[in-house]
Amino acid sequence: MLIVGILGVVIIYGGFLYLFFSGRSTASLPWFLLISPWICVYFGLSHVQQVAVISWFASKFSFRKSSK
Repeated sequence: MLIVGILGVVIIYGGFLYLFFSGRSTASLPWFLLISPWICVYFGLSHVQQVAVISWFASKFSFRKSSK
């Protein structure tokens, strides 16, 4: 699953960047096309790594005020 996800990231993002920089419209691409290979990468990780990813996202995107 991890290898499929990595290949998906390379192929899909490569195609997206090609369209983007060649001046063609990327409006027809659905947003989930760019997210879907990351789902394969996530499920290809071990359970410990999956938990670490979730905790990283929780700490990265938490909107708690930091106390000084």
